[in-house]
Amino acid sequence: MKDCFYAAVEMRDNPELRDKPIAIGGKHRRGVLATANYIARQYGVRSAMSNYKALQLCPDLLIVPGRMAVYKEVSSQIRTIFAKYTDLVEPLSLDEAYLDVTDCTQHSGSATLIANAIREEIFKTTGLTASAGIAPIKFVAKIASDENKPNGYCLIPPHRVGNFLKQLNLKKIPGVGKVTLEKLNASGLFVGEDVLNLGLNQMQIKFGNWGAELFKKCNGEVIGSINLSRMRKSLSVEHTYEYDKTTLTQCLNELPKLRAELDARLAAKGLLNKVSKLSVKVKFNDFVSTTADFSCNQLDDAIFTSLFEKAYSRGGNKGVRLLGIGVGLGETQLQHEQLAMFET
Repeated sequence: MKDCFYAAVEMRDNPELRDKPIAIGGKHRRGVLATANYIARQYGVRSAMSNYKALQLCPDLLIVPGRMAVYKEVSSQIRTIFAKYTDLVEPLSLDEAYLDVTDCTQHSGSATLIANAIREEIFKTTGLTASAGIAPIKFVAKIASDENKPNGYCLIPPHRVGNFLKQLNLKKIPGVGKVTLEKLNASGLFVGEDVLNLGLNQMQIKFGNWGAELFKKCNGEVIGSINLSRMRKSLSVEHTYEYDKTTLTQCLNELPKLRAELDARLAAKGLLNKVSKLSVKVKFNDFVSTTADFSCNQLDDAIFTSLFEKAYSRGGNKGVRLLGIGVGLGETQLQHEQLAMFET
């Protein structure tokens, strides 16, 4: 639910809010809203709107203070789910991300089945719905993710891209703002086919290089394969358990499974020789998390065990709902090609 994520979390945690118009923001008169749920949006309430204006439009609007720490925690849960399917993830915000699942072999490599599996796991893990756009072109995937919101998906397969772009309202193309749209409309350009009919040369003459770029987008030439060069600083795996672990022994019994998964991911990326630190994470049944780490240049079960003992001791007699292990990494560059879009 792009730009409804915070409100969705609040409705999840407080069921009394589910059938009411709510917005997230400061309660003072000059405050500005971060987001609003779909009920509030029916009244015209939008993000970045002043509290005063929002309450004029919807007198029954409930303005709820934001809880950024909670939103970040939920976002982290969702990104952990993404990581089960691909490491090629480009987060745009807490509730949006591009995923490249080209090389994912799960669900027979079907992007649609993968997307639905991810959506189902997000709901099972967080109680939140998610929408997905699936396409071979990056900006088309982003547009598609808005088509069947909330809690839906839209597939634009390669053979449908051409017709989709021809019929596409130009205002939906990323980068086409209000002023630009007015200029395009004044020239009789409203959908992709209008741009194609005008032609590349005329688009260049009328609108400069940006016009030429828009023509290429409408013609399906801008795939959006990007080289996102970023430094990977760590890699970890974690698991949330259906039933709490109530003893240290139960926790340590999970270490072999976690190690196997971590080893596989490190080996697949050729990062086994980049290890610079070992770390563990323990989340107790009151959702309080603690971590422990140790500088080390190789994987070592004895060190992981010692770190788990240290972290577990901080919980007293509390049950454990999540365990994780990870490594800090030396410098390595990753190349990303993003062709799909997820929104929660």
